[in-house]
Amino acid sequence: MQILELCGPELAPYLDRLGQLRITVFAEYPYLYEGSLDSEREYLSSYLTSPQSLVALVLHHEAVVGATTCLPMLDEQPAFQQPFIQARYDLASLCYFGESVLLPPYRGQGLSHEFFRRREAHARRLGAKHTTFCAVDRPQDHPSRPPDYRPLDALWQRQGYVKHPELKATFSWKEPHHPTETQKQLTFWLKELPTTP
Repeated sequence: MQILELCGPELAPYLDRLGQLRITVFAEYPYLYEGSLDSEREYLSSYLTSPQSLVALVLHHEAVVGATTCLPMLDEQPAFQQPFIQARYDLASLCYFGESVLLPPYRGQGLSHEFFRRREAHARRLGAKHTTFCAVDRPQDHPSRPPDYRPLDALWQRQGYVKHPELKATFSWKEPHHPTETQKQLTFWLKELPTTP
């Protein structure tokens, strides 16, 4: 396996492969996302146009099997920025972590920790004081929750992240067997970034 770090327009040759990976992984619970490459291209455009973005791709025999992304919050879409504006955060102090996605055969090999390490190193280079990401809220008794599902909260806490229930955003996407998009609430997790690793 190889990890390839890309910034801004360097992502272009891999855009559709990253979009397809996101569609595949986020189809799983808890996101249950029924996406399309057109919507992925629109979402990922922020990473293409931001010269300070970072996309780290895990390649295995040229196939994109994992990825993680981040960029300055100032370069994110307004829907991500708004909760922090309302809470009076300085957007210039924030680096937003978009996603970490891995196909099932590549999980449990330490790549999640490596993803956090690389993104936090990039955030330090940008001069960010905080790093943040958001995760979808699902009830414990959600009918699609697999019996063996394990939330990632413990992993995120070990990485130093704290859940902030006062920082929430609402996004809409289509789920399988639903005729239209429905709104979902996501809660942000936040970490004060040390000046040294």
